[in-house]
Amino acid sequence: MPPLTPPETGLNHASWLRRVGAAVVDLLVAAVFVVLAYVIDGPEVVAPSLDPRTGQVVPGAPSGGGVVHWTVLLTGLAVVGYNRWIQAGDTGFSWGRRVLGVKLVGDRTGTPVGAGRAFLRDVAHVVDALICYLGFLFPLWDAKRQTLADKIVRTVVVEA
Repeated sequence: MPPLTPPETGLNHASWLRRVGAAVVDLLVAAVFVVLAYVIDGPEVVAPSLDPRTGQVVPGAPSGGGVVHWTVLLTGLAVVGYNRWIQAGDTGFSWGRRVLGVKLVGDRTGTPVGAGRAFLRDVAHVVDALICYLGFLFPLWDAKRQTLADKIVRTVVVEA
């Protein structure tokens, strides 16, 4: 009996540049919240003080920001999570992918992968980074233009 092979999806795999462009747009969304957190309530520094036992000046240390700082950062994480995992999992489109006209789908089905797999794909990008970020270059020579993370969770990025 011949081995079972998945049906051909007939989808056009997205170019590496369009994938990178979509990632940059998504990263800019996250960067807005990081910058906003530091502009509104930057990293506060405790002033230097005098140690009463030794008479030495103890340098100040970053306090880690205030409540507003962390609220903005956590809001940013929620927005990124919605964009990259919930919306992309349900529709195949993050905001960056929609702008660049590419879509994340299952490599066997050609349909959106769901929030869980979209999240696991982002976690699996650690593997892409571990080998000197070469995993992110795999789409340049791979037949399905997949990163290692795509291969791990069985996803492809295609033209919308």
